[in-house]
Amino acid sequence: MTTRPPRVTHAYDGDLVLFLIGVRLHQPWRLGVVRRVLAAMPRMIAELEADRAAAERDGTPGQGFLGARYLLDGGHPTVLQYWRSTEDLYRYAADPDLEHRPAWKAFYGYAASAPSAVTIWHETYAVPAGGHESIYAGPASFGLASLAGSVPVAQRGERARQRMAS
Repeated sequence: MTTRPPRVTHAYDGDLVLFLIGVRLHQPWRLGVVRRVLAAMPRMIAELEADRAAAERDGTPGQGFLGARYLLDGGHPTVLQYWRSTEDLYRYAADPDLEHRPAWKAFYGYAASAPSAVTIWHETYAVPAGGHESIYAGPASFGLASLAGSVPVAQRGERARQRMAS
């Protein structure tokens, strides 16, 4: 008799924002531009992770950043970020005292010297509460469940349609 791997779903309830951001290197030999572009994201993620940890410790809402995952798309780095709301994301992006705004301005300054060297891109998806579901079959959760915790699939529904409605 075969044993079925454990199946869980994420424990997150509420609105959710998925923010994908990445870089495509067209001229990797332009080391000055490439190095600066690639160095900016880890600083931003470190800042957001520190804020998230402080918010969890202090019981405050923080910036609204839930976590991030690093991906490779055809060898090009991509970061999948989870946010509580678009307003939280926009507030972070526009704040001149945090890492993003100065990095964004700096990018346009040094990218002007090599406009074809890199492409920075992002996509934002606002997912309303009840508009997301997941399943993880195996010993380790990934994605949203690794950030927000998990519950047995049976608790929210065996089928995707049931989990979406829960």
